Amino acid sequence: MTIPYEPDVVTYEVRDSVAVVTLNRPDYRNAQNSVMTYALDAAFERAVEDDDVRVIVLAANGKHFSAGHDIGTPGRDHHVHYDNKAVMWWDHVDKQGGDQRFAREMEVYLGMCRRWREIPKPTIAMVQGACIAGGLMLAWVCDMIVASDDAFFSDPVVRMGIPGVEYFAHPWMVGPRFAKEMLFTGDRFGAQRAYEVGMVNRVVPRDDLEKETFEIAERVAKMPRLGLALTKKAVNQSEDLMGMRSGMDSVFGLHHFAHAHNAEVGTDSLGGQDAKSMAASGKSSAEGAK
Repeated sequence: MTIPYEPDVVTYEVRDSVAVVTLNRPDYRNAQNSVMTYALDAAFERAVEDDDVRVIVLAANGKHFSAGHDIGTPGRDHHVHYDNKAVMWWDHVDKQGGDQRFAREMEVYLGMCRRWREIPKPTIAMVQGACIAGGLMLAWVCDMIVASDDAFFSDPVVRMGIPGVEYFAHPWMVGPRFAKEMLFTGDRFGAQRAYEVGMVNRVVPRDDLEKETFEIAERVAKMPRLGLALTKKAVNQSEDLMGMRSGMDSVFGLHHFAHAHNAEVGTDSLGGQDAKSMAASGKSSAEGAK
């Protein structure tokens, strides 16, 4: 299967002491294929290694932040080999069934997100439009989230028979009860609701999103670098002591049991769902939630 070449699926620039890492597949609502994942990792590593960079902003070109994992664009590259960066495991390309899925998702999904959560510099997600499923994972690994008033969020993968995305941070990001609601219904919720449950730091008008995000980034950048790194590690360690890391490990097993069950009783590991059917169900859930 030939994958079309897409240049610059992630862009990188530095504004004063702030590195801006930008998702750049706007024609596909910034759906995350593997080439984007590894480009993101390279950009984050570049920012960490640059002593002049104090804060990292994760942004996205186009109307939407991210529609999630790529399950249907011409650039879907789940069968392509990339050298592992997040975990030490064998390659998935020549494996079958659960062996293939487990190896790939432990590296590209759960492993990469955990790696990015541990970036020693403060990270801020700047979110507009859709932030769906795998898009949540990208935003959640950031230390702060600034959302535009047109942003909306959901994790609809229970429609696939799967208990949430691989980086299962839901109970820590939104609390257990709202985590159940968002997963049980698959409904979209807006930026204001995300703010009310503590998932985002600020909700600002769409036209002010960049200005407000960089004002925060510049304020943070003035703090001592080591102090920021140690403070980030202190909060992350506290979250893990509240069970986040071990909870993710246990749910990752349930996630792959669901994939295996789908493949055994149906036609594929995604419960017969594809990008079009998931998008259609997302629209209907948004209408039902009004």
